[in-house]
Amino acid sequence: MQTIPINAELFLKIIELSDAKTIFETINSQRTYLRKWLPFVDYTREEEDTVRFIKAVYKDEEKVYVLNYQNDFAGLIGFRGTDNFNRKTEIGYWLSEPFQKKGIVTNAVKALVKYAFTELGINRIEINCAVGNEASSRIPQKLGFKLEGIERDG
Repeated sequence: MQTIPINAELFLKIIELSDAKTIFETINSQRTYLRKWLPFVDYTREEEDTVRFIKAVYKDEEKVYVLNYQNDFAGLIGFRGTDNFNRKTEIGYWLSEPFQKKGIVTNAVKALVKYAFTELGINRIEINCAVGNEASSRIPQKLGFKLEGIERDG
């Protein structure tokens, strides 16, 4: 699925190489905010780093989507570490600071969970949140995920 409509203001669009500039500019302009929770920020030094990330997504055949809110880039969300044999995956996400507290990621995760279960044949989904990232941790709680553990160093 290339595009997943969520509501009148939000849709998910499969990531493309043409998104690299916007993604990099967002990371570059919000380094202080994003690096608190996202280690990759310090390794994303130029647009080409983002291009390499997108190419790796294609190579790994994972599904990563641009969060498009009111026709603006808001962040990324997608599947990673998908194990089709055991029918499990992880959902990861990050959101640009101006788009926080609008329910964007909660609604997007809800849609991806439905998509994974109904279209991809997945029967287990994990969400890993950084210890201390309360906003991120509330999302799986709201959606009925079960806390199975805390990985403090990793």
